[in-house]
Amino acid sequence: MKQLWTIQDWKNAYENKQIKLEDLFDYVKSISNEDHAWIELASTAQLQKQIDQLKNQDSTNLPLYGVPFAVKDNIDVAGFHTTAACKEAEYLATTDATVVAKLKKAGAIVIGKTNLDQFATGLVGVRSPYGAVKNSFNPEYISGGSSSGSSVTVAKGVVPFSLGTDTAGSGRVPAGHNNIVGLKPTKGWFSTTGLIPACRSIDVISIFALTIDDAWTVANIMQGYDDADVYSRIHPANVPTQFSKGKIAVPKQLEFYGDTETEKAFLIAIERVKTLGYQVEEIDFTDFNQLAQALYNDAWVAERTVAVEKLITRDQAHPVIAQIIAQADKFKATDALQAEYHRAELARKINLALTPYDALMVPTAPTIYKIVDVEADPIVKNSHMGAYTNFVNFADLSAIALPNVMRTDGLPSGVTFIASAWHDQALANFAQKWQAETALTLGTSEQNYQKTLEIQSNNSVKLAVVGAHLTGMPLNFQLTTRLATLLKKTKSAANYRLYALKNTTPPKPGLQCDAQGQSIELEVWDVPLANFGAIVAEVPAPLGIGNVQLEDGSWVKGFICESYAIQDATDISHFGGWRSYIQSLKQNNTTSNSTKSGEVIS
Repeated sequence: MKQLWTIQDWKNAYENKQIKLEDLFDYVKSISNEDHAWIELASTAQLQKQIDQLKNQDSTNLPLYGVPFAVKDNIDVAGFHTTAACKEAEYLATTDATVVAKLKKAGAIVIGKTNLDQFATGLVGVRSPYGAVKNSFNPEYISGGSSSGSSVTVAKGVVPFSLGTDTAGSGRVPAGHNNIVGLKPTKGWFSTTGLIPACRSIDVISIFALTIDDAWTVANIMQGYDDADVYSRIHPANVPTQFSKGKIAVPKQLEFYGDTETEKAFLIAIERVKTLGYQVEEIDFTDFNQLAQALYNDAWVAERTVAVEKLITRDQAHPVIAQIIAQADKFKATDALQAEYHRAELARKINLALTPYDALMVPTAPTIYKIVDVEADPIVKNSHMGAYTNFVNFADLSAIALPNVMRTDGLPSGVTFIASAWHDQALANFAQKWQAETALTLGTSEQNYQKTLEIQSNNSVKLAVVGAHLTGMPLNFQLTTRLATLLKKTKSAANYRLYALKNTTPPKPGLQCDAQGQSIELEVWDVPLANFGAIVAEVPAPLGIGNVQLEDGSWVKGFICESYAIQDATDISHFGGWRSYIQSLKQNNTTSNSTKSGEVIS
């Protein structure tokens, strides 16, 4: 069985009868754990129970039918043990975490629980009694943590996606160190019911995948409000789905701890952003650094202490973890309140600083260390890993870690794009362009990225515009001020006519379906669902919103016109679109004015 398959590869293999569900028995038995990525691999009985639940179901209705995935071992999977990499805290889970249940319902099969920095406290992947997880490119180096095992299983192609968690960067640093995608969602978008918390108020469950397409496929299945999770939030319907400002921020103060390879890699990333058409601007990083340092150096560390001491005594914890949670003893309740006030102040400043930009780009990690070096200096080396990650959840931001380059020493170096809360889809759309532009292979394979889906959600409406709402036209502001973003410039199906309407200000066209018509140039905009009504309310008679067919056969909402209005309108279909018609008017006006002034027109 081929081992480096994307979700689509697995689905194709089942559909083509290349494999069957029962092949997973031998597949799991063949998995090696020499890299210490696994804590518990699925038994035959555990697999059989999941397979039985898929029997007699229509695979075409299950978007993840038979697709294997791995789960970080601080997330519950029914019938598997949960340890959080602490043997003394081990218990047998009887119910699935909410997100795991959703993935199983979609047809996915859990094949094992993965290793982590104990209690998800660390960014290195070496703080585990189950062994230090080895980097997928060079076993002497760290894999990154705390979601170490989950990242390595994806990078090596054992599974096409896995679940991690992210409090301070645990869903991003391992992605950067292993040449894969790490999707860190907005807090509250995915339920955390069934997760052993690290810092409960800022924890998120994250996704590792070989491609952004796979990560988004999984995200759409996992997402949704959960009444059982007090930190769950309903996705707002008023956020943009694409980048539209044309500017990416980067830190003015950059720290690489002497790692010139990562520094060179980030400079390459900056040039790639420019190649993709974005302006790059430096911003002051002082507030970001202050907020990042607060996570472990302020009263916030007590939140980790609360989580750990609910399960074990301090002397049962990994020595480094015990040292970290003991720091809470020096803080008082009043310190915790002051820490929250300081966090809120810095978070406000950070969000305001990012307002002019589509995203902030940072190195996913400033450097990478050998396992022996981290074990010799566990606190300081670990803190270096969080230089560009610790502040993100504190400031309520969304983020996605993406592959950037392979360094000359053969290790991968990644970058992370960070945006406002709920801008996950905008980040995902950009990530597709980024992954295509890097031309890097996927994980440890020799395969290249291939786009397999259109990034979309249920929080926006696609709207076709043909006239005054086009880019640069007088009413385009009605779209942009409602956070609508341009998806594409295309044409209608070949059965429409376009008319110049009389007595409209500004001048407007009317679009009508006609079997004897032709294709008309148009733009498709993605409008946040909550803002769509405001646009519709501004549409004057005889125009309205209906359904328009595009040249590729798909249907979207669009501006259409009542039949009575075209009786005295001018058929301008032969121009092919409103722009050409307007341009002809300008040319005629120029010719007329030149002739009147006595100029010779040649």
